[in-house]
Order: sequence, then structure tokens, then C-alpha cells
Amino acid sequence: MCKDCGCSLPRHGHDHHHGHHHELNSNPQLNDVKTLSVIHKILDKNDVEAGHNREHFEAQNITAINLMSSPGSGKTTLLEHLHQYTPLKYAVIEGDLETSRDADRLTAQGVQAYQIQTGSACHLDAFMVHGALHHVELADLDICFVENVGNLVCPASYDVGTHKNIVLLSIPEGDDKIEKYPVMFRKADLVLVTKCDLMPYFDFSMDEARAQLKKLNPNVEIMEISVKDPQTLAPLCQWLADNQVKGNN
Repeated sequence: MCKDCGCSLPRHGHDHHHGHHHELNSNPQLNDVKTLSVIHKILDKNDVEAGHNREHFEAQNITAINLMSSPGSGKTTLLEHLHQYTPLKYAVIEGDLETSRDADRLTAQGVQAYQIQTGSACHLDAFMVHGALHHVELADLDICFVENVGNLVCPASYDVGTHKNIVLLSIPEGDDKIEKYPVMFRKADLVLVTKCDLMPYFDFSMDEARAQLKKLNPNVEIMEISVKDPQTLAPLCQWLADNQVKGNN
């Protein structure tokens, strides 16, 4: 975990039901009452700011979506192509430790994007997203994607003020990542299995992936996509249309 985010702490009633309290002993710092108090205060303040962000999006009739995955799963590539297949207008808040490469890629495709460089932080938080909103033209948007830092751990612990969570899992990563990083997949409203054109070349079981996901998160929706096959993006475009915030057209 990063030193200040508390990403390994139980959140929202999940891990404490599984009897894993003893795992905290592996990190003596997390047994310190003062440290735990500070971490919880950080998380609580973040949650308040996240609520403000949501109110801001809803006042503009914008659906906000947190896009999370490991590095290289295809988040930016998907956002580069998606505008060709949906009438919904979207902007992107990008999160990376360094460089503006992802925002530059999107801007080159005519997609409004603003880059957040986190420095050493392994995730975006609600305060970072709030600051970015002052640099995004929200008028006439249907969706604001928050493309989180590539990481299957920390982003799942921080509410950034979005309405939905989409998690990407690419074929080259393997189906075992679901059980290895359960917090991320428990938080997902939709899981996109990406780079499905590579399925013949990797030892990836879609049946196993679906079984693992449904065990962790019975209500999650799962889609198999490849940007090289535009037809696979049609269900995603329909899901985005169906999950607009109330009052959004």
C-alpha cells in the first residue's frame, strides 16, 4: 500500500466479514492507533469531497465513471476509439504519476482531456478530481470519465465522486488477477475483458473469469471487447446510454 492512503484497510463492510484481521499484523504500522486514526480521517475527508463532486456532476446532468485497471489493459485506447461509436459526448480526467501522454493521445482524437500528474501517489482522490473539474468544460457533456492511475489496488479504496465503476481486465493479464485483487472487482459495476482478439494466443479462460467475478460480485456485468472489432463495443455503448444519471439525456 502507499504510505498515506490506507488502501489495505477493510472498507465498506467487505473484508471484516471474512475473518482476516490477523493480516494487519504483517504491517506493524497498521496496528498503531494514531496511524489508523489519521488514515480514517483522510478517508473520511475524501468521502465528503467525493460527495461534493457527485453533486457537481449531477447539477450538470453528467454521469461520472471511474475507469480502473492495471497499466496496459487498454483504458486510454478504449477512450480514443469510443467516441466513434456512441453519440454520447464525454471528457476525460486522466491520472498518471508523470507525463501528459494519455491526455495528449485523447486530445489528438478530438476528446477533451485534462491530465493530473500525481507524482508518487498510486491513485486519484476526490480532491484531485475536484481540482481538475475547474479545467474541464462541462457544458453539453453526457459523461465524464475519470481514468484512474494504472493499479489494481489503491484506486478501489478511494471514492472520487463518480456514479459508476468500470474495471478493465485484459486477456494478457490472465484470469487469475480477479482472485488476486478482489477489492477492485468487488467495487465494479461493469467489468470489461479487453483485447479479446488475443484470446487464441493466451491461456485465459473466460468461463473461469466469469465464475470468479460472479463469486466476488454477483451483480456485476461482464463484457468481452476488442477495439479491433467495433461490433464488440456496441453493448458497452448501450450500457453507457442506459446508465445515465437521472435527468441526463
